Amino acid sequence: MSLANIVQGGWEAVGAGDFDTLVADYLEEMAFIMPGQADVLEGRQAFRSALDGLGEILPPGFEITGLRQIEGEGEVVSIVEWKSDKVAGSQLSVLFKFEGDKIYEERWFVDTEQWKSAF
Repeated sequence: MSLANIVQGGWEAVGAGDFDTLVADYLEEMAFIMPGQADVLEGRQAFRSALDGLGEILPPGFEITGLRQIEGEGEVVSIVEWKSDKVAGSQLSVLFKFEGDKIYEERWFVDTEQWKSAF
């Protein structure tokens, strides 16, 4: 299975609310980094726990309207088209770094000013 397919499957698991399936593709020692947040989540269990509050950290009415994957050596970038109640349309990107077929780092790149205005 390609790394891009692993990432695509993760997005599908998020959409289905199947967070246990999602985190199975991450190393135990993984890190989740999102701009504008003071804390970095370290460890698969901390990441899994945070997913239970996903609706609270996304802007009201958040919806993914388009998604594509770009695969490089040991990494995948997701280009995410999204909208929310206050933002008619935008894009963000997410970098997934792999060790073998497991993700060890997920890093989000967003326009933090626009993101804040979406709440």
